[in-house]
Amino acid sequence: MDWFVKAFVKASVAWLAVGVILGMSMAIVPAWTVYRAMHVHVMLVGFVTMFISGVAYHVLPRFSGRPLWSARAARWHWWLANAGLCVMVAGFWLRASGLPSGTIVLSTGGTITTIGALIFVLQVWRTVDAPLPARAAAPPVPLQSLRRGG
Repeated sequence: MDWFVKAFVKASVAWLAVGVILGMSMAIVPAWTVYRAMHVHVMLVGFVTMFISGVAYHVLPRFSGRPLWSARAARWHWWLANAGLCVMVAGFWLRASGLPSGTIVLSTGGTITTIGALIFVLQVWRTVDAPLPARAAAPPVPLQSLRRGG
């Protein structure tokens, strides 16, 4: 399994843990429901989207019979998706705290995350649309091996 597949799956379950803890915290302390948008983004962008990305990077080459377009692009996608979501979480927290810088931080994180998502779109498109690799011809079988007792 490629390292970026593992990285996406591990990041997704880490974001799941963050989202579950945040959700439980909001249930216990109702005033914390101001963090609902943060919770939703952690669960959807962090858990769901990253899990789908990791699984897609693993199965698309196998199902399509084509190699992944770019391992380098997958690496960039992972870094941008996680960094962008971290910045978004900080922006949601700042915005919920009433700080005006929250909107700028949130939009910066959203832009970074969007660039990562567009890399994923390009990656999937180029992988699925790539020509099938040429199959190597089987080596000819020597005639001696076809004879009985020979």
